[in-house]
Amino acid sequence: MKISGFTFLRNTSKLYYPILESIQSALPVVDEFVIALGKGDADDDSEAKIRSLQSDKIKIIHTEWDLETFTGGTEYAHQTDIAKTHCTGDWLLYVQGDELIHEEDYGEITTKCTQYLNNTEVDGFLFKYYHFYGDYDHYFRDHCWYPHEIRIVRNDPEIHSFADAQSFRRIPKFDGKSYRQKEGTSKLNVAYLNANMYHYGWVRPPKMMRKKRMYFAKAYRGVAATNVEYEKYDEGYDYGRMDYCLKFKGTHPKVMHDKIKTLDWKDMLRFSGPNVIGRPEAKHEKRKYRIIICVERMFFLGKVLGGHKNYIVVK
Repeated sequence: MKISGFTFLRNTSKLYYPILESIQSALPVVDEFVIALGKGDADDDSEAKIRSLQSDKIKIIHTEWDLETFTGGTEYAHQTDIAKTHCTGDWLLYVQGDELIHEEDYGEITTKCTQYLNNTEVDGFLFKYYHFYGDYDHYFRDHCWYPHEIRIVRNDPEIHSFADAQSFRRIPKFDGKSYRQKEGTSKLNVAYLNANMYHYGWVRPPKMMRKKRMYFAKAYRGVAATNVEYEKYDEGYDYGRMDYCLKFKGTHPKVMHDKIKTLDWKDMLRFSGPNVIGRPEAKHEKRKYRIIICVERMFFLGKVLGGHKNYIVVK
């Protein structure tokens, strides 16, 4: 049984992604790690940092991004598929550039991949998510944030990244471009893993968070609309009230410990008081969702009620 790790990256070093930590967290549990590395800006040194790991498991595939053809965030799915096609394992472990695996979960991953290797009713596995927000001590796992997602799939050519690369679907007659088309696709049959994915995509210095959000917005809405939307955030991204978050009481992956020590924007975070006038509310801050989240936490032990799922869980 062989496991391939894979991801896509572009301008990740300059945008404060924990790319080295992400790759290092996956290397012990995979036989190879394939990276679709998009041509980035001149001031980005992602490739040099990746090569500094000096791992024979790492395979870099150089790519060019086409945001005119792959609009609405679908270039992320396109790049994910490029990396996937170069994988040679039986199972494929997908770890985005801001996601990490905890070393405590390596045994669970290898055990379940071995156990279900010949059970073709199972297309992949779900990880439970910690969505860290603002700093490394607070997270969301509520109604506005996906509590689980597919991060291991079979090496099946009919399985493709879907929409903006959050998940995967079976697309038998894929045209190589229509990543948001649901017709002719089917959700994957998956099993739960007793393992967590540590998502640090919302943990950055406020000015760096603004910069990262702008890069993302350009992939979805274009350059002109993005510049208008973000011109009001010259002082940096406002995380809002941090007391809406859950307090993290666990441990982070060991490879993150040094990066966590570098956090130096704690005094820029707010834990009480009203939101800034004129600041757009984040989804989790809106009254409707605050009520739903409160009900989930008080009466359902944090279980997310309803919500869209990109998969079918095999009983």
